[in-house]
Amino acid sequence: MAGTYDRPEYFTNRECSWLSFNERVLGEARDKSLPLLERLKFLSITASNLDEFFMIRVASLKDMVHAKYTKKDIAGLTPQEQLDMIGQRAHELVHQQYVTYNRSLLPAAKQSGIEIVTQHEALTPEQAEFVDQYFEESVYPVLTPMALDSSRPFPLIRNKTLNIGALISKKGEKSKNEFATVQVPSVLPRIVRIPDKDGKKCIMLLEEVIERNIDKLFLNYDVVCAHPYRIMRNADLTIDEDEAADLLKEIQKQLKKRQWGEVIRLEIEDKMDPKLLKILKKELNVKEEDIYKINGPLDLTFLMKLYGAEGMDEYRDKTYHPQMVPGMNEEEDIFTQIRRKDIFLHHPYMTFEPVVQFVRQAAVDPDVLAIKQTLYRVSGNSPIVAALALAAENGKQVSVLVELKARFDEENNINWAKMLEKAGCHVIYGLHGLKTHSKITLVVRREEDGIRRYVHLGTGNYNDSTAKLYTDCGILTCSEPVGEDATAVFNMLSGYSEPKNWNRLSLAPIWLRSRFSQLIQRETDHARAGRPAHIIAKMNSLCDKEIIDLLYEASAAGVKIDLIIRGICCLKVGIPKVSENITVRSIVGTFLEHARIFYFQNGGDEEYYMASADWMPRNLDKRVEILFPVEDPDIQAEVRHILDIQLEDNVKAHVLQPDGTYEKIDRRGKVLLNCHEYFCREAVSRAKHEDNPVQSRVFVPMEG
Repeated sequence: MAGTYDRPEYFTNRECSWLSFNERVLGEARDKSLPLLERLKFLSITASNLDEFFMIRVASLKDMVHAKYTKKDIAGLTPQEQLDMIGQRAHELVHQQYVTYNRSLLPAAKQSGIEIVTQHEALTPEQAEFVDQYFEESVYPVLTPMALDSSRPFPLIRNKTLNIGALISKKGEKSKNEFATVQVPSVLPRIVRIPDKDGKKCIMLLEEVIERNIDKLFLNYDVVCAHPYRIMRNADLTIDEDEAADLLKEIQKQLKKRQWGEVIRLEIEDKMDPKLLKILKKELNVKEEDIYKINGPLDLTFLMKLYGAEGMDEYRDKTYHPQMVPGMNEEEDIFTQIRRKDIFLHHPYMTFEPVVQFVRQAAVDPDVLAIKQTLYRVSGNSPIVAALALAAENGKQVSVLVELKARFDEENNINWAKMLEKAGCHVIYGLHGLKTHSKITLVVRREEDGIRRYVHLGTGNYNDSTAKLYTDCGILTCSEPVGEDATAVFNMLSGYSEPKNWNRLSLAPIWLRSRFSQLIQRETDHARAGRPAHIIAKMNSLCDKEIIDLLYEASAAGVKIDLIIRGICCLKVGIPKVSENITVRSIVGTFLEHARIFYFQNGGDEEYYMASADWMPRNLDKRVEILFPVEDPDIQAEVRHILDIQLEDNVKAHVLQPDGTYEKIDRRGKVLLNCHEYFCREAVSRAKHEDNPVQSRVFVPMEG
């Protein structure tokens, strides 16, 4: 099979596929059936996504170009060709963002009674007085205007900060313009609520307040022009772990360097004075193709703050409250309930509280001897971290792997690591050369019949905040084989002990790749022998060439393959005799699809798995990941139900076409099925009919 599918036209470029994903998110912002603030939220997400894409992916490609690296990707593009493609697509995406903002969302906001005031001249006398007073009292004392001359070099413009650049001239010397800049302070709210006008709630952006009063910063000067600008720097940390004596200190040092990284994107107001732009372009060393001229407010992530504003519930979706986990109760301790039966968790439809309680009860239970856990991303005020600290203070053996290399959470994780160490926990900073991305907790408990191990395995992070927004799955079990494997995992993470064999868990980077390859190949063999063969795989991203090759081979052999992939997908559908049996759908909606689920028909002897890993080279080769089987028949039925409903979704699903585009499903004459709404209603129904599981599955379809 090797080499059969080595044709660039069989693959989509990873960055191109990611941009398509962000376009699907933008599609939600353009969906007029959604409440106004939901649409603003999605537009904000596209801006945040694009920032990270530039800081990491574009930055990495630029590094390759600087290093004269010319190796082509699986789609046959060199790094420079990828940058050229990204530039064209990203400029178009930004244009569409602002078309959506200006032509659709601003008028819709005004119609809903919310006005974002962008013209100083449009302020009423009352509003003007309020804005000027707010500037004098709250803004002016915080600002630091910086000039550029022979004694003052061009200042450091920090990554992602919003700034206002100005040309100023000494009064009476209009022929000579000088450059000055002021950072819009991030310590102040960017959204300023100003007095209402004509019954509308009015807001103004902080940079507009500063621009209106900018002459007060340069009293002996005339302000010729003033325009906002913003830069994006290379934030891809390069950590030489072989040379780093102390990984924590090395990462702290590298974090500071993010502010000095190469400028890879400059956003400016589209009507910026050419002389001002020329200075910025020269001082920041930015190429023309990396300048984004924007018709509207820079950095649309401010819309997320508007989304969370109080008193605007009517413009948001009704808040969903995660429901109790079926079969669980608050009267018994959690260990008794796990001993009775494996517990399946489906977040955010089911509450994350059992996971918190699992650690919290272990921290105070006198029979618990040890707690071991991996932490990749946790919330700012994590109850799980607090419980781990309490456990250590109570004399438990607590071992925690805090992954310091979790991108953009490095600082947060450093703080947690220090706090846990102070509480008496044994803290590991991750494995040399690998990121630990697995989600596993082990509780060792002394019971009447001996030592028993309780394990939580999940597809998502131990983050109580994102558990309300991300769809993830998990299992609580006291299965002896899983417990033995969990012990082996932590022994491997804390030392160098790798067991000779494993019972149930498959780990990356040891043999997860080979396990997935074996499972896909087995379906291929079943199809060739005329036995039932079907793969359903749900994940965030698919860009591993070896896995795609195996899927192509399986499809060519007759295996039916249904892929549910939220983001990047480098596989192509509909290639004659190659991928005609493969379907790909992406679900973008209320919640962020984050679970990884895998189904293999296996000739009729079905197998189900869940994992922390996507089918990406980094997950299979460069991270510690865990694949775990779903063996309980009831939980298997739950998992299959999740996959079936997502495959039936005709509201939030986008289906990949042979030309690489994604299209929404034609819903004319069909009963609408939005999987997010479905699972919310189902969870509520189950909570109401706890004693009648059949009735709990009754679903009322959406209107329309």
